[in-house]
Amino acid sequence: MFAFHKKRGPTPIDMTGKEPVIRSSICTGEQVAGVRDLETKKFSEVMAIRNRADLDEFLRLCGADESDVKREW
Repeated sequence: MFAFHKKRGPTPIDMTGKEPVIRSSICTGEQVAGVRDLETKKFSEVMAIRNRADLDEFLRLCGADESDVKREW
């Protein structure tokens, strides 16, 4: 009756002309990971960061090291 679809994992992010950024709220401590286009400076949200596992997943998707990620407040 119902077809079950296989869940696909997140696809890697094309980082051509982009840099990984984590935006952190000073008031609440909420963190959002995303990428910023180097040409237009537009920020695109990728995922929320709630724990270390989320940060590791974001770094894996971007193919970057933690030292490559910029933080904004």
